[in-house]
Amino acid sequence: MAWGKRGRLYAKNAALLTVSGLGLRVLGMVFRVCIAGYLGSEGMGLYQLILAVYMVFTSLASAGINVASTRLAAQSLARGRGMAATLRGLCTAALSLGSVAMLAQTLLSGPIARWFLHDARAELGLRVLAPSLPFIAVAGAVRGCFLAQRRVEPGILSQSIEQLVRMGAAVLGLRAVAAWGAAWGCAAVLLASTVSEAVSCAIVWAFAMREPAFRPRPGQAEPTHPYQEKELYDIVLPVTGSRLLASGLQAAESSLIPTCLARYLGDRAAAMAQYGDLKGMAMPLLFFPFSVLAALSSLLMPEITRARTRKDNAAARRLVGRMLRLSGAFALAAGAGFFVFGAPLAARLYGSAAVGQYVRVLALAAPFMYLESMVDGVLKGLGEQLATFRYSLLDSVLRIPAIVLLLPRYGMPAFLGIMVASNALTCTLNTLRMVRMLR
Repeated sequence: MAWGKRGRLYAKNAALLTVSGLGLRVLGMVFRVCIAGYLGSEGMGLYQLILAVYMVFTSLASAGINVASTRLAAQSLARGRGMAATLRGLCTAALSLGSVAMLAQTLLSGPIARWFLHDARAELGLRVLAPSLPFIAVAGAVRGCFLAQRRVEPGILSQSIEQLVRMGAAVLGLRAVAAWGAAWGCAAVLLASTVSEAVSCAIVWAFAMREPAFRPRPGQAEPTHPYQEKELYDIVLPVTGSRLLASGLQAAESSLIPTCLARYLGDRAAAMAQYGDLKGMAMPLLFFPFSVLAALSSLLMPEITRARTRKDNAAARRLVGRMLRLSGAFALAAGAGFFVFGAPLAARLYGSAAVGQYVRVLALAAPFMYLESMVDGVLKGLGEQLATFRYSLLDSVLRIPAIVLLLPRYGMPAFLGIMVASNALTCTLNTLRMVRMLR
């Protein structure tokens, strides 16, 4: 009976996550098309550069606490301890990490813009985004506590409203300041992101305040320490460290691309425009169909974990075999679709022939991108997170020298080739690791 109820709850949550994930992707795609129309190619390039750096500070603020909140909240529930102290402790830790990240981004925004991104216009956007970091961290901690209770509705509602607020505020801001230049246009969009993160945090916190499980239990002594500090640090430190390293390397790569393209083109503005066409328009379009597979990936991970825990390798192999057949067919169909229809679709959405050409070339890499994401979920279910991190680190270590050596000589065609080769390499390495672990 309990398993039947749990199974129905699991199926309901999976359906909600799938539908909401697809809806958020649609809204995100509409948002991208809208701001691209206001900012143009160069403005989208500047926007992507700012986001690449922002992800480093977001990793500091929330990467570790997001993982820790779900695990420690579930642990508190399993131990029969009250969730009030757990929520309070996790939110305090999240607020501390978010505040440190906010202060660091505010103080370093000028040097980063001038010396790392080589574009002083990025400073305004980085400063505008910094106050969002504490909100992101605290909201992530609260959502983790809800997930531990198998409740996804607060997270779905808060993220949906967040996206709608971001879109509305960005459009209003762009109408007011877009004519002032790319720096102010990006700042308007990024200010909308900060406002939307604050709204999202307020919503999920309001849900928490109304949740009986998160209140002190009448007549029961609330534990002062629902979890040990060592338990928190053992999760936060390695997760935050690995995410910081990965996001730092990705930010370094992002800063190098327009710089190296400018050496080839002899024009920084043209280089930023090409970078914006690729990262700000072509890549989001390529990843849009993956929302269909994302739910399958999230559902597959716990199933494989359970099979491995029971030492039932045959069941794990069956699950992976079905995943490979389904995702392989979908990935090949998506790649073929983008190769044939990518150019006219990009022209229709963005009014850009260059974006369409990028989509068509990267259609060759789309099957590797999709399969790699699915195999990554399998490896995490097998407890092989360190292996996927090592392969990602190797990929970045190889990509950065290739960008420095090839882009100044051959321009964007070289980077497209690097992307195809990079995705093929990481997909192959992850797949071989998965096969080895399932023998």
